[in-house]
Amino acid sequence: MEETLDPQRPSAAGISFVVPAYNEQDGIAGVVERLCALRLGAPLEILVVDDGSVDGTAKVLEGLVAKHPQLTVVRHKHNRGYGAALKTGFARARHEVVVITDADGTYPEDMIGALIEKIDAGAEMAVGSRTGAEVHIPLVRRPAKAFLRCLASYLAGTEIPDLNSGLRAFRRELVLRYRPILPQGFSFTTTITLAALTNDHVVEYVPINYHKRSGRSKIRPIRDTLGFTQLIVRTVLYFNPLKVIYPVAGFALALLLASLAYDIFAVSPPNLSDKTTLLFIATMFILSVGLLADLIDKRTRL
Repeated sequence: MEETLDPQRPSAAGISFVVPAYNEQDGIAGVVERLCALRLGAPLEILVVDDGSVDGTAKVLEGLVAKHPQLTVVRHKHNRGYGAALKTGFARARHEVVVITDADGTYPEDMIGALIEKIDAGAEMAVGSRTGAEVHIPLVRRPAKAFLRCLASYLAGTEIPDLNSGLRAFRRELVLRYRPILPQGFSFTTTITLAALTNDHVVEYVPINYHKRSGRSKIRPIRDTLGFTQLIVRTVLYFNPLKVIYPVAGFALALLLASLAYDIFAVSPPNLSDKTTLLFIATMFILSVGLLADLIDKRTRL
């Protein structure tokens, strides 16, 4: 017998699944079948956004639509990016609770119920954290992911178990609120994570396993790591500029003090050099910019 959720809970009215798919002919059928088989005690809507696939993904989806009336396929004429596909899905979603997952079969659909429970308990975003017993992330990608996670945790001021997991449940309004700053590419999940954490939204994590993907990964390790680093710094600058500015100003101050000590104790007679003067100006400039950015940020939140 299907469990009935408390009608007062957000998910009781229905749950929308958004699945971005780009050249996922090997994995998409299994993902859709498993999502359709879920029993969450609420109406389910499944939106697959075919992001301009050029393989057999569209044909596979045609067959699935004929079998599953709750499945809707939206197609981009051209490949626009992971984030763009998610934005399309959120715009079309009928329900206020939205779950995203990948089309490559890497995420455990049986853990979605645990994410929904977090949303029903008050979370605005629940993330499937890839920290379970079986996590198949290529070794070559692990150092970069650890670095990005540590950097993001420091800048956000809170521990982030998984920065860019693609299995999440949301209250739809959270994503719509930050839609203008959400990127078109893979950094969608990183951006919404930092935006939520730096603005005091309730984010919960659920440990999950992570399976080997079907098909070829579209992540480019070096280029994407550099891009994610830039994105993390830029996003935190947007919401909490002093977290970025203070370390930079501290480094400049350390150089200033070292140069000043050299001018006083190592030069005879003591002489204030142009280098020390420039470092003083640079330190004051960095602090001024940081404080001004912080004031603007606080002002825009009123």
